[in-house]
Amino acid sequence: MTASDRMPDRTATGGHMLVEHRVVFSLGSNLGDRLDNLQEAVDALFDAPGLEFVACSPVYETAPFAPPGETIPEQGDYLNIVVVADTRLPPENLLERVLNIENSLRRVREVRWGPRTLDIDIVVFGDISSDDPALTLPHPRAHERAFVLVPWADIEPDVLLPGHGRVGDLAEAKQAEGGPSACRRRDDLALQQPA
Repeated sequence: MTASDRMPDRTATGGHMLVEHRVVFSLGSNLGDRLDNLQEAVDALFDAPGLEFVACSPVYETAPFAPPGETIPEQGDYLNIVVVADTRLPPENLLERVLNIENSLRRVREVRWGPRTLDIDIVVFGDISSDDPALTLPHPRAHERAFVLVPWADIEPDVLLPGHGRVGDLAEAKQAEGGPSACRRRDDLALQQPA
């Protein structure tokens, strides 16, 4: 049985049932020491209790991305990874952790689609759906992003991205489009798994 085949674990605590959810994070950096930024982010995600590490994708390099019709400021390529974890924390707690990590690595939000030391997105949180603008789940543009799909497919190709299909199929289709959005696997770069 693989990690992705596990059923949610229900544990009674204080009269409430806590459900374990599979959470998928997409991380990217294109400023400073990109690999070091990603490593610091992965370490920080798992430094605090509440997340159980499942897997980290290989490192990929991608050109900056913006939806059609949007302007991308001039900037360098990103290093991207996907991290999969299990948690019993609520989505709001994980969002707060993600924002704190971005802030600690000097994430600046001055220019839309601009360069950044670190960007962390919560792609999916179990089967939870949310239209909350602070945290829309699943991530509304994950199906358009090779830099999410391709690394994720290295870990969980058979998982379904709700409303869009199998991650492996979506990744293959995005890579087949080629062009500037294609991902280049960087086997010369690697991250350490959290302790």
